[in-house]
Amino acid sequence: MQNQKTKKIVLMAMMAALAFLVMAVVRIPVVLFLKYEPKDVIITIAGFIFGPLEALIIAAVVALIEMFTVSDTGWIGAVMNLVSTASFACVAALVYKKKHTLKGAMAGLLIGVCCMVCVMLLWNYLLTPLYMAETSEAIPATRAMVASMLPTVFLPFNLLKGGLNAAITVLLYKPVVITLRKAGLIPASSAHGTTQHGGNRISAGVMVGAAAVLVTCILLTLVLAGVL
Repeated sequence: MQNQKTKKIVLMAMMAALAFLVMAVVRIPVVLFLKYEPKDVIITIAGFIFGPLEALIIAAVVALIEMFTVSDTGWIGAVMNLVSTASFACVAALVYKKKHTLKGAMAGLLIGVCCMVCVMLLWNYLLTPLYMAETSEAIPATRAMVASMLPTVFLPFNLLKGGLNAAITVLLYKPVVITLRKAGLIPASSAHGTTQHGGNRISAGVMVGAAAVLVTCILLTLVLAGVL
């Protein structure tokens, strides 16, 4: 039992470090000051393996480390990062914990995207004016201005971010779980969903669908960034 707890702590630390690494290395500018970072994928996979509380702990650790290292957005960025990750990863992990099947995982990701989009619209409205006031003297940071940006900037960005996170999580979860099981870092009972529920045909269909969503989101990212 103690050995399993130690493995769990070590794996959580590894996933927190990996989430921070991909955040620091892969920061894709999308629109204005908004960037896409794939750290939520790692944290969501951790939540699927361990549970929503563990996902929240990892999210908080990564947000704090980011604030004191590579971030230039201070406490506002830390709060926004934590809220965004928690509303997606923790919600998805909670749904998956209640219904530990492939359908439960897909439902969790979909609900997580919807929850994250709604939550971030509120928090963008509340905190973005403060952030813009601190970082830009040329732009008058008013709530009215931010409110006008909610449907045109923040809503598309968060939908895009949620779609990317969900699609990449679907594509990576099964290989990651299989690798961790082979390494003895998680027991076989921790690996449910795509490995034990549904047939190969269903899994292949889900993977193709996730790949299609991923490609679509990448193209939309390039459009919003002005590349295409």
